[in-house]
Amino acid sequence: MSALALMLTSCRSPTTERTFVPRKGDEIIVAGQLFHTGTRVITWMDPGGYDAYRVERRFSPYAASGWAESQAEVKALTSPNRYGVRAAVLSPEAVEQVRGGGWELAQLQAVVDQFVIHYDACGLSRICFDVLHDQRGLSVHFLLDIDGTIYQTLDLKERAWHATTSNSRSVGIEIAHVGAFAPGVTQTTDRWYRRSADGSDTVITIPENIRDPGIHTPGFTGRPARPDPVTGVMQGQPLVQYDFTPEQYAALIKLTAALATVFPKIRLEAPRDATGAVITTKLPDDQLATFQGVIGHHHIQTNKIDPGPAFQWDRVLDGAAALRRTPTVSRAR
Repeated sequence: MSALALMLTSCRSPTTERTFVPRKGDEIIVAGQLFHTGTRVITWMDPGGYDAYRVERRFSPYAASGWAESQAEVKALTSPNRYGVRAAVLSPEAVEQVRGGGWELAQLQAVVDQFVIHYDACGLSRICFDVLHDQRGLSVHFLLDIDGTIYQTLDLKERAWHATTSNSRSVGIEIAHVGAFAPGVTQTTDRWYRRSADGSDTVITIPENIRDPGIHTPGFTGRPARPDPVTGVMQGQPLVQYDFTPEQYAALIKLTAALATVFPKIRLEAPRDATGAVITTKLPDDQLATFQGVIGHHHIQTNKIDPGPAFQWDRVLDGAAALRRTPTVSRAR
């Protein structure tokens, strides 16, 4: 055998069948790796997804969507990127290592310790992405629509722009919901919710001016988990809010369990007062700096009230804890 033939024979790798391996459709992407959640997830790479990596505006006319046109038309857009590096929790040497995207999973697990819950005040995930990405130059890792569909817009290695001082250490989610309002302020809720004559049922009614709500589930009709509005106090203000949908709670419980599995520093706990109630005001800076777990936007900023008084913290945390005790979350293979 000639030297060339010997070299070619020795370098030849075993033949492997090259086949397409489909995703299950419940995976989140963390530092380039896939993890199952048990609930539907549409990523930025999937048809119908929302891509926060893209510079152009998603919902403007294509010819006017580029960065030059967008910067001229929307003054809030000050950077073509709507995300950044988790630099505040990294050493200068680590920043240089990961600035091109090269995160090791263990590195990310060492710095991510908060899961921030928002409502989007938009009512639908499609509108939320338009507002965040196209109009405000912001981002969030996940959107959760009224039918329970989760949209992942960025790899969790990225620093999304959603929660000011917690951005570098957190994962964020915007839950589709129109928001909480002062008692007697019903203009928005009257447009978005319809009560039955006997008050036993409440249905989400998407306003007619929204021509394409973008809901993934065909024919979906959303209902708040409780038919009556919930009254509570946030940041010292009395507020009224309809609950989130059962589909949203079911998906959020599974996502929360998955995140707590992938990121061990995200404890299945929320900030609580001496009575055990979830705190409804901003945390003092020293407490926010050390808290590891699931928090609301209102815990971070005094001018925020989301996820609002109707949000069922124990339903989410207890449900996620139950899933952790019977593991269903795994690394995708």
